[in-house]
Amino acid sequence: MPKFYFIARNSLGSKETGTEEGINQEEVVNKIQARGLIVISVIPENVEPSGDGTAKVNIKAKIKLKRDRVTGSDLTLFCRQLSTLLGAGVTILKSLDIISKQVVSKKLYEVVIDLQKNMEAGLSFHEAMVKHPKVFSDLWVNLVESGEASGNLAVVLSRLASYLERDAEFRGKIISALIYPAILLSAGLGALFFMAIKIVPTFAEIFKGFNITLPLLTQILLKVSDFLRFNMIAIFLVCAGLVFAVKKYLKTKVGRRKFENLQFKLPVFGEFFMALNVERFSSEMSTLLESGVPILYSLEISERSVGNLIMADIIRKIKDDVREGKSLREPLEKSAFFDPMFIQMVSIGEEIGELPQMFKKINSFYQDYVGVFLSRFVSMFEPFVLVFIGGIIGVMITGIFLPIFEISRIGG
Repeated sequence: MPKFYFIARNSLGSKETGTEEGINQEEVVNKIQARGLIVISVIPENVEPSGDGTAKVNIKAKIKLKRDRVTGSDLTLFCRQLSTLLGAGVTILKSLDIISKQVVSKKLYEVVIDLQKNMEAGLSFHEAMVKHPKVFSDLWVNLVESGEASGNLAVVLSRLASYLERDAEFRGKIISALIYPAILLSAGLGALFFMAIKIVPTFAEIFKGFNITLPLLTQILLKVSDFLRFNMIAIFLVCAGLVFAVKKYLKTKVGRRKFENLQFKLPVFGEFFMALNVERFSSEMSTLLESGVPILYSLEISERSVGNLIMADIIRKIKDDVREGKSLREPLEKSAFFDPMFIQMVSIGEEIGELPQMFKKINSFYQDYVGVFLSRFVSMFEPFVLVFIGGIIGVMITGIFLPIFEISRIGG
């Protein structure tokens, strides 16, 4: 049975290491957790502690490449494994060698191998990462550079991994909250479409056998049904064309900026979209500042990675003002984008010298805000969709049964 080297922490927070046998990593994790330990990393027969407190490496794992692209979870796992191995005393080249034996992404495997080659050729870790801008963002490169300069690369990578995990968890909560409304709306619209193209035509054939004048509502219903049935391909092509055109337009700077403006100006939802951007900004700033990146560089990195053109413009103006010697408070107020609570907390953080911690508290606040907003939205959306779909189905049923009542009256 294969052995796995593990790193875990006990209830007191102390680190424990050792080896455990198991069929796979999942079984080993379950065994370690059953002993009341918190698992940090489980690595198949790769790292064994040596007498000098460092580690020796015994590579036996097989490479199983399952996909071509690099996902966010791949990068998070890579960062966490690298920080754990460096913290255990493994050299960075050995750490990359170990990780290369475990990645499931073909692209990431190639990147890790290239990182090793470039570092063996004399480049630093962050210089090797710069060669892969599609995989490692400015946030990665600058944090790694900061960690290398300070000699705390393992600590910095651990903070980066925590940031990536928090970000993934936060995005997961948003997606989970929106799945149910999407399913509910899709099921409702699907039911309406099925009734329009299958149920209504069946009753239309029945009505043709009777010499009656159909009510106006029924006539409208039959015309809508016929339009959907006989123009399905054209409707599909038009919708697909619109989606393609909109996506193409949103890829342009003009289109993206107009869309972002529209998002921020929406009633109720405008504040939600603003909160999402502030959450991302505060999360990146707390991670960067806590890792020792100077505030100007932190603002510059956030400007490039925040993912919103309007927000990027605001951060650039803040950066320019800070470069001129101003405090953060003045440009934040001038932007008219941030609420007074955000400005006040940043100002206090500057005054007492705890800006990273203050950004972390701000980030926590906005994550809670977004979570509460989504729960309320879902709770309000469900009855609205049910009433809306139920109302349309009620109208359709009324339109179908009105002629039936007329036929029954004549027949009676």
